[in-house]
Amino acid sequence: MSSFTTISSDKLARLIGTANAPVLIDVRTDEDFAADRRLIPGSIRLSHERVAEWGGDFAGRSAIVSCLRGGKLAQGTAAWLRQLGADAETLEDGFEGWKAAKLPLVDTRKLPPRDARGRTVWVTRARPKVDRIACPWLIRRFVDPAAVFLFVAPSEVVAVGERFNAAPFDIENVFWSHRGEVCTFDVMVEEFGLATPALLRLATLVRGADTGRPDLAPEAPGLLAASLGLSRMYDDDLEQLEAGMLLYDAFYRWCRDATSETHNWPTNKVKA
Repeated sequence: MSSFTTISSDKLARLIGTANAPVLIDVRTDEDFAADRRLIPGSIRLSHERVAEWGGDFAGRSAIVSCLRGGKLAQGTAAWLRQLGADAETLEDGFEGWKAAKLPLVDTRKLPPRDARGRTVWVTRARPKVDRIACPWLIRRFVDPAAVFLFVAPSEVVAVGERFNAAPFDIENVFWSHRGEVCTFDVMVEEFGLATPALLRLATLVRGADTGRPDLAPEAPGLLAASLGLSRMYDDDLEQLEAGMLLYDAFYRWCRDATSETHNWPTNKVKA
């Protein structure tokens, strides 16, 4: 049973991917991480040995700390974080407990190299519509909360990727792109190991909106309309991305929690 300073895997799984998810900090040793290079979705890796140095960055924020089995490394790091002003808990049974529950894990070997500040950097075509907003949402909510996205002229995506050590996505002839009938969002969900029922349902909506297949889901035209509307509202691609984060937050929560909800007007009864 969880205590007030621990959280169960099931409860944490409900928080991951939402706009108000806590910071997830993995403090496994290098040896433990080398044995399994996957991460709980949305996690960042930090050293427990340096928590007194970096812990202040999380003052006033909620954080969940995990180590291999939820023992001394997580407990000590969380205690330090609370000392430094964070609202910190530990993951009950740690990484191994999460894995035993068969919950999603992100394979870090699929990630591009991180920059000097530990962020992944991605580059794609300017003036995004559907896939180029959906993919950054997925990355920030489930893969790398601090990810950087560069929007450039289509002809320069590959060259910018090479010069700035950024991973190109949603253009032809790169790894992170359409494959057959599926779009880049589908590819990322599969490659990152995030094929949960909710994200697979969302992927169908994104594919329908992005590839002109409204028959795939009745909600796909609505997603396309909202996406095109956002692209007309914002001249700045990064501002559009921030607005799009809320849009996909809403669609994700619908896919996860509200697909069975309907709204029917009451039938007007004619009195005899």
